[in-house]
This record gives sequence, C-alpha cells and structure tokens, in this order.
Amino acid sequence: MKEFKNITEILDFAIGEEQGAVDFYLLLAAQSKSTETKKVFHEFAEEEMRHKANLTKIKENGTLRLSDEKVRDLKITEYLVDVKPSANMDYQDALILAMKKEKAAFRMYTVLAAQTEDPAVKQLLQSLAMEESRHKLRFELEYDDVVFKEN
Repeated sequence: MKEFKNITEILDFAIGEEQGAVDFYLLLAAQSKSTETKKVFHEFAEEEMRHKANLTKIKENGTLRLSDEKVRDLKITEYLVDVKPSANMDYQDALILAMKKEKAAFRMYTVLAAQTEDPAVKQLLQSLAMEESRHKLRFELEYDDVVFKEN
C-alpha cells in the first residue's frame, strides 16, 4: 500500500485517482454502442472532473472543509455481481460498475487512513473516504430509483 509523507502527496494521489476515473469513464463511453450508456458514462466522467477540480482547489488554497457527516450505505453493491466493462453495457450495468468503483475508492482511503499516525493526514484520508462514500450513495439511489422500480 502506498505511503504518504504529507498532505500534498495525498492530494496529488487523490487528484491522480480522480483523473484515472475520468479516463476510465471516457474510455467506456467511447467503447459503448448504446447512446444512452455513452451519455451516462460522459456524465460520470464530468462528475469525476468536478471532484478533481475540488481537490485541486484544496491543494492550491490549502483549505479543506471536513465533514463528520455519516453517509448512509444502502448496501446495494453487497448483493450485486461484478460487472465487466463492455461495449454492450446497459444503464443498470453502468450503475453497478460505478457503485463498485466508488466502493473500492472508499476502501482504499479507509485503509490508508488506518495506516497513518499523523492526525491531519488521517483526517484528510477519512474525508476523502467519506466523499467516495457519498458518490457511491448517489449511484445507489439512482439504481434504487431506476432499476428496482422497473423490476
């Protein structure tokens, strides 16, 4: 697992992770045959770009608004099978993929936070984990609203 020396390294890492997510969703959009799924992946990429921009602002301004807010976990991802990216993905599979990706990012930041002794670094990593948890919740709510209502 990666080790960080300071908050700047964490922010650089998180910014890189967000850019990786942007690239991932844009690649899926380019490969998708469905117009609707292309649109969804472009929206996911745009959201990740906003996250990256927020992290960049934090790095540049040195200010971080931390929240103790507990994020609800619908645990929908616990009951869904993994989805592999494909050109023929439908909206449901796109949401599953997004939920699982956000859950993995949450776990990564949580593990990193548990491994550090520096209180400021721990707090930043926990904040990043909560942000990923909020992203996952957004996709879970969409899944619940769209997929569960259709079935």
